[in-house]
Amino acid sequence: MSTEVKVPVLGESISEATVGEWLKKPGEAVAQDEPICSLETDKVAIDVNSPTSGVMGELMVAEGDTVVVGAVITTIADGAGAGDKTVSPRKDEDTSVPSQSTPAPAEGDDAVVLSPAVRRAVLEHGIDPTTVKGTGKDGRLTKEDVLAAAEAKKSGAAPAAAPAPAAGEAPAASGRNVERVKMTRLRQTIAKRLKSAQDTAALLTTFNDVDMTAVMEARSKYKDLFAKKHDVRLGFMGFFTKAACLALKDVPSVNAQIEGDEILYHDFVDVSVAVSAPNGLVVPVLRDADKKGFAQIEKDIADFGKRAKEGALTMEDMKGGTFTISNGGVFGSLMSTPIINPPQSAVLGLHRIEDRPVVVDGQIVIRPMMYIALSYDHRIIDGREAVTALKIIKEAIEDPTRLLIDL
Repeated sequence: MSTEVKVPVLGESISEATVGEWLKKPGEAVAQDEPICSLETDKVAIDVNSPTSGVMGELMVAEGDTVVVGAVITTIADGAGAGDKTVSPRKDEDTSVPSQSTPAPAEGDDAVVLSPAVRRAVLEHGIDPTTVKGTGKDGRLTKEDVLAAAEAKKSGAAPAAAPAPAAGEAPAASGRNVERVKMTRLRQTIAKRLKSAQDTAALLTTFNDVDMTAVMEARSKYKDLFAKKHDVRLGFMGFFTKAACLALKDVPSVNAQIEGDEILYHDFVDVSVAVSAPNGLVVPVLRDADKKGFAQIEKDIADFGKRAKEGALTMEDMKGGTFTISNGGVFGSLMSTPIINPPQSAVLGLHRIEDRPVVVDGQIVIRPMMYIALSYDHRIIDGREAVTALKIIKEAIEDPTRLLIDL
């Protein structure tokens, strides 16, 4: 007797996904709730777990195929009689010519695509994925590759060398390799949404610069006490999130959005925080940020970052949001014009801090300065409102006391 494995409910308004990677092969033993497949949706990658213990049956879909919610993708046999069939070639594939796998990413390449299960294994065993040769489709790493590398690391053995080219295969010209990798569903969605924002919204960006002296002094003075009391690091995002909440309350249109021929004004602030994940940029939502203290904001953001790296963010984590903060400064960006996250109407861009000469009380002094940018939809936000909102953020950061007295 076999148990069908179906595509689970993926979230509100999401009806299909792409098969990212099969984590188990036909004929392999699986335990109940063990991940057997990873699916890529428009927003997150999720694991499909085995509903029961048994033996992996036939794979009814291949990696890269699109599947709908409720579709049967494989079966789990109760005993050892499970089939060991693999997916038959697609009709559009030419079986007369041996296919060549796409080369794995070169050593040091940061764009290694990892499934949720592989990411967990990498983190658990402390393996650098760029140093391991993948044996999965298109050179992708599998969980078994990571486990083998972990064993080799323990025993001190050198990683297995890449197999030599088969007879008749011409080696690629040195320095002239081209790798063709299909865009993930998440990357395709990011591309569509960003292009849609440019096509639909009347985008404009206003800039200002901020003297970070006061915030840096506050962090230096209280960071140890803060970490000891709240068990979380005091970062810059807490200050900027609280400053943005002040600005959005004073300038409601920056926290609003267009729906048809109406404007929706929110009496709450749900901040989407741009986080870098292995498969692209994701924006989990910090809900009711205006009602949270520094410690809770920092804890929530740290949790988002951790789960983004592990591929553990859920659809609910990224649902909604009224305003976005994107910190390109962590990557060294000096200045940028961020794109809004539809249907939101504005996004705050943060950048790197660098010492620059500025004039204070008629004297030229060196101060740690940061450029900040507010991109906004001019259809709903006037220039005066955008400049005012950014100025409120600047003033709150330069004088953090304003955050305490709601000024």
